[in-house]
Formats: sequence, C-alpha cells, structure tokens
Amino acid sequence: MYEATLRIDHDSPYAAITRENDAQVELWCNRYCDLLHLTGTDLEPSLAEVSDEVGVKDIVHKDQEVVLITDSCLLDSCDDLLEEYLQENNCLSLPPLTYDHGTLLTRVVSLTEAELTAVYQAINRDHYVDVESKHEIESVVPDMPLLMLDSALPNLSDGQTQAIFTAIDEGYYEIPRETTTADVAEQLNISRRTFEEHLRRAENKLVKNITEYITT
Repeated sequence: MYEATLRIDHDSPYAAITRENDAQVELWCNRYCDLLHLTGTDLEPSLAEVSDEVGVKDIVHKDQEVVLITDSCLLDSCDDLLEEYLQENNCLSLPPLTYDHGTLLTRVVSLTEAELTAVYQAINRDHYVDVESKHEIESVVPDMPLLMLDSALPNLSDGQTQAIFTAIDEGYYEIPRETTTADVAEQLNISRRTFEEHLRRAENKLVKNITEYITT
C-alpha cells in the first residue's frame, strides 16, 4: 500500500474561508451533513460564511476553537471536489480533509504506487498539487482525532496550571533550557520543591492524557 499527503489549490467554499480569514477548517463529510472543526483568532467571519453556504445545525465554542454540525453537506451545493478523482483511480482519502491558507490538505491511500501516481496526475490536470509526502505503508494509521482544549488540559489545579505555563513562558522547555526550576520558583514566590512538584504532576497528567491521541 502507498500513502501520499497532497496539498491542492482549488476554489471550494471551505478553502475560500481559510484564504480570506485567519482560520483552519477540518472536515468530516457524512454526505447528509458535515462535521467541521474550526480554529483561528477571529472565527466569526468564517462562521458567517459557513452558515450562508451550508447552514449550522449545532455548534460548540471553546476559546479559539469551534466544532459544528452543518445543516447540509457541502456536496449538495458544490461539485464533488475530490471523490471523482479518487474513484476513477481506485484511491481513498483519509478523513479529515484540512483546509488551510486557501488549499486542501488530504491523505490519499492506494494499493499500488501506479494508482497513487495516476490520481495525482488526474487532480493536477485541473488544480495545482503539491506532494508534501509519499511513502509505502504496511497498514493505514488513522489521523489524530478531533481534540478540543478541555481534552488536552485535564483537571489541572491552579498551582499546576501556573507552573506549566510559567515554565513555558520562561523557556524552561526550550533546547537548551533558558531558565531553571529555582529561577521560575523564585518568580512565582514559592519554594523550588513546591514548584517542581506542581510541574511534575502537571506533566504527568498531560502526558497520560495526550498519549490517548498519539498513534505510533
């Protein structure tokens, strides 16, 4: 089996949203509606465009992230943007599709290298395509699942939250390190042992939680 990550220039509405606004869109298509995960600094213009294009059935906000269910599928109002190429060349696209800076980023899988080359050539006849990676695989590894902020920061105490973010801000995790635990503890006006305990517990919770989403 073979897998390639393709970045495709085209004029789909979701691509246009990311070209015009500071936003990224991840798409899971269900044929009758879409699940969208939007991230960015100002998502209101993007949400307005999604609402105008396909409607919004349900929505959840979290800081600079939004997850929503659309009223209809994008394919109801637009030509099929990828499936026709895939079907003709016996290839599959692994969800989610990612729209970023006006382009579509997709992982394409095929049984043979020739089929992967053929689908690239077919798409490239109509759209500019950049091959970001291509390699032979033994099995299909799923992409990272949808992850919102609450999932990544599980139940940290105030002391643990302050310790981890201050350590990041002060360059404790840079290579080489730009500070020491003693310096950060002094800045927080707590003992070095207390700071290190907060940091160790925060790191332990984060590592245990995030490894659920990491596929080796």
